[in-house]
Amino acid sequence: MKRCATTLLFCVTLSLAQGLLYGQFKPEEIARRAEMEAFLETADIVRFEPVGEGVTKPYRLYLKKGDFETRAFWKNPSGLMAGFWEGWQYEIAAYRLDKLLGLDMVPVAVEREFQGKKGALSLWAENKFSLLKVAEQGIPIPGGASARVEKAKWLTRAWDSLIGNEDRTQQNILYTKDWRTILIDHSRAFRSTKAFTERLMYGADGIKKGDDGRALLFRRVPRGFYDKVKGLTAGSVRAAVGDTLTDAEIVSLLTRRDLLIQEIDAQIRQQGVANVLYD
Repeated sequence: MKRCATTLLFCVTLSLAQGLLYGQFKPEEIARRAEMEAFLETADIVRFEPVGEGVTKPYRLYLKKGDFETRAFWKNPSGLMAGFWEGWQYEIAAYRLDKLLGLDMVPVAVEREFQGKKGALSLWAENKFSLLKVAEQGIPIPGGASARVEKAKWLTRAWDSLIGNEDRTQQNILYTKDWRTILIDHSRAFRSTKAFTERLMYGADGIKKGDDGRALLFRRVPRGFYDKVKGLTAGSVRAAVGDTLTDAEIVSLLTRRDLLIQEIDAQIRQQGVANVLYD
């Protein structure tokens, strides 16, 4: 399959850019997202196949428009599945909120009908390793990338805490060959029940704990992320996510926003701002 046409503006190379603050995608890739969204919405599906794993039964779609071909990931879970509430629209909400916050870790996702059903179509996340593979095979993280990977770990926990994502696993944290972190699979996020609005997923009183029962913290976060989370409003979230979230889900998100800021502020008081926030 032809991976990239040299004349195509929205070819996704996912190579490391100089000057990145905390996003994982290159500035030029970020600038092309509108084009990539249009591509996913309108490109021809030349063939498809089941991914072959996961309770949501996703498909791998091969897309082509003009001289460009690439892969995408389609899923349409909805309702209670295997004991979890699923929603394909949450994949799109996660991508749109990622854009709003400048997180730049979630691949482009749009609504696309496939086989007569609506679902979420996400740009295939090209990667070399999953966190599961790294852990199981003992793959060492190069010294030059360790600090970036560590910061991405803390940021991922803060992100999942904000969106109420109860299904972050080692399989849906991906690394590119140059050790940038890509986050996929958000169909179990944006919870609105009491359990997910009284506590964060991570933090000093987080829902998730380590194997030893200790809290899983997000020790450091980018100042820009902190400021943008703090500035979220019902209006700004609705403008970003459209109809992919209900009013109740947005209210729950804003409740977690407050808890997240309180958690970070507590760390700042204990450790000093320079030890918690970074540029």
